[in-house]
Amino acid sequence: MLRSIQIAAIVAALAPAAQANEFTWSVTTDPQTMDPHAVNSAPVLGFLNNVYEGLVRRGKDMTVEPALATSWEPIGEGEGWRFMLREGVSFHDGAAFTAEDVLFSYQRASDEASDTRSWFAPVSDVVVVDDFTVDILTSAPNPIFPSSIANWMIMDSGWAEANNAERPDKESGNFATLNTNGTGAFQVTAREPGLRTVLEPFDGWWGEVEHNLTRAELTPIQNPATALAALLSGDVDFINPVPIQDVARLKENPDVDVIQGIEARVIMLGFPHEADALKYSSDITDANPFADPRVRQAVAHAVNVPAILQTIMRGNAEDVSQLVSPAMNGYSEARTARPAFDQDKARALLAEAGYPDGFSFGLKCPNDRYLNDEAVCQAITGMLAQVGMRATLDAMPVQNYWPELRADNYDMYLLGWSPGTFDAEHPIRFLASTPNEEKKLGSWNFGGYSNARVDELLPMIQSEIDAGKRQEMIDEVTQILQDEVAYVPMYVQPLVWGTRSNIELTQRPDNFFILRWVTVN
Repeated sequence: MLRSIQIAAIVAALAPAAQANEFTWSVTTDPQTMDPHAVNSAPVLGFLNNVYEGLVRRGKDMTVEPALATSWEPIGEGEGWRFMLREGVSFHDGAAFTAEDVLFSYQRASDEASDTRSWFAPVSDVVVVDDFTVDILTSAPNPIFPSSIANWMIMDSGWAEANNAERPDKESGNFATLNTNGTGAFQVTAREPGLRTVLEPFDGWWGEVEHNLTRAELTPIQNPATALAALLSGDVDFINPVPIQDVARLKENPDVDVIQGIEARVIMLGFPHEADALKYSSDITDANPFADPRVRQAVAHAVNVPAILQTIMRGNAEDVSQLVSPAMNGYSEARTARPAFDQDKARALLAEAGYPDGFSFGLKCPNDRYLNDEAVCQAITGMLAQVGMRATLDAMPVQNYWPELRADNYDMYLLGWSPGTFDAEHPIRFLASTPNEEKKLGSWNFGGYSNARVDELLPMIQSEIDAGKRQEMIDEVTQILQDEVAYVPMYVQPLVWGTRSNIELTQRPDNFFILRWVTVN
């Protein structure tokens, strides 16, 4: 009997260690905030999808599925949507989730201080019907609205108010910048910006647990070679991204797996459409050459996209002609051709625009946000110089990059865009609509591109139920953006993840890493 008790005691003592499945991962860009409404960027939203939840979410195949809402239905003849909320849900601090939290989160996320306010441009009002029913009214029929709010995360109104975080503050920050209180499968237990973020499973989560993790730690490593070394040594279990040049070598290593795909993100060049003059030119100080579509067209012909894909991306990316990839809903099959690499045509366009000798300018670029972003910008700088456009490259960490763009401190810039709705309407709303704070439009249209017809078509695209008619309108917008060279879309970014061989996970084309799908074997 004593021996049986002793054995049982030993097994009990060893059980926690045997069941402990700790997971570590590395990314190049640390989330700049823990506030789900402060910054509309993939590093922030992707990470916080593990902590906060919305009314709906995207599954492994990117389909929209219930989350804090169990179901939803249209109201009347396109008046909006009614959401039936999940009962018995708790926030990480134990507070109960109700419709009041949805109303509060709408008011917070659509506030002028919020970077997510454009998501709610179609919304005219939010009405609490009862504790577990909410009506979201729209100014016009909006058939894609439920899918458009998959990344809108719900906060606890009481927690935010108690901690003076009723509104986001992306500039100075507040309590929600470093602290979290969501309803998601994981809760943040330690946050040291730029160093580490620790998460642990939330025992009170309402959902079905698919992972077997006991602890997860995110460590940002900006240098890709350092991250790769950490993966190979076993110091981390997962890195994103894998350096393109190391993919073939890594595939031969039995201790690691390489997971490859194509992201929904289009990498493009943007321009200062509404600027009166260049900011960083040594020879053009009283004019803005990029206000002329011929100059923007010259840029499109001067950049050798096939060469970038072959040399820098090692054949792992695909060129693109639009603000969305062919995999997105609304992609225009009628406008698939992109400008050919043609240096002579680029020089002729510059001369026609009045710049036969070219000009100097400043090119802003992040160095830790997109795959090989600084290398791509260096290549573009060399290509543009060959036709007379002499760029001075200024590459910087993304935490400094976005403030520079919002302060108009650029003459040309690099941007990547992944449509959260997987629909062409999304970049039209964010990137191509005339910036309008009141209407919550154009919040990422840094250069102030404006076209009256595009502005006219957007609400029609949002409300049109007939797929054929809707596509015709998207085709027209696509043609306008291409003809005016509002941006220069270049390629769809590849997804290249690396894991230890004992890790199972799911790669989604939005490049969001979801912990609740991770298993340590």
